[in-house]
Amino acid sequence: MTEPVREERKIDVGDQAVTAIRYAAAARERARLILAHGAGANQRHPFMVRTALALAGMGVGVTTFNFGYTERGRRVPDPKDALERCFRAVLQAEASGSPIFLGGKSMGGRIASQVVAAGGLEVEVRGLIFLGYPLHPPKKPAQLRVAHWPEVKVPQLFVQGTRDAFGTVEEITVHLPKLGAPATIFPIEQGDHSFAVPKKLGVPQDAVFARAFEAMATWMFAQL
Repeated sequence: MTEPVREERKIDVGDQAVTAIRYAAAARERARLILAHGAGANQRHPFMVRTALALAGMGVGVTTFNFGYTERGRRVPDPKDALERCFRAVLQAEASGSPIFLGGKSMGGRIASQVVAAGGLEVEVRGLIFLGYPLHPPKKPAQLRVAHWPEVKVPQLFVQGTRDAFGTVEEITVHLPKLGAPATIFPIEQGDHSFAVPKKLGVPQDAVFARAFEAMATWMFAQL
């Protein structure tokens, strides 16, 4: 299979610009996912690239991007408002004729949900995809990140490991009634925050990722 075409571009965010990478769908683009990276890595992390390439191969165009702090080579995330402003700028720049979905790995998914919850978007968002939603910091289950959930009015897909230190499937399930729209959970059995499973299970890691990517594409197409 031919690898999807990648195109880099700069997107203005206030007085600076961030780099985005567009992954073209291998066939007809049925939807486009704007996918944000997690707190500890940028858009070129293997997890991000692998996800984008897989979805592009299934008819989902993907746009990844760097938040401002990673673009500047810093490790500490920007304040909440700056992260949301960056996501909004990318969304506005990447809106096209395809149905748009937002999502992200860990922090990136949380910021996507906050952008949707805040409203005022000029682009219709069909749904949100969370790749390991950071419900709370590890070992701090009381510090929940769900205050904005009632304002999230679009369908959501949680791809979550059952042993995710930032929030297990069971923990996420408890809080789903707080959401303002229907949500689906795709569990990664024995998966951690990055969906890695113990070798003793005898399940190839590639197969774990493949099932997750297929679930994501199927869910997006069901929202169209």
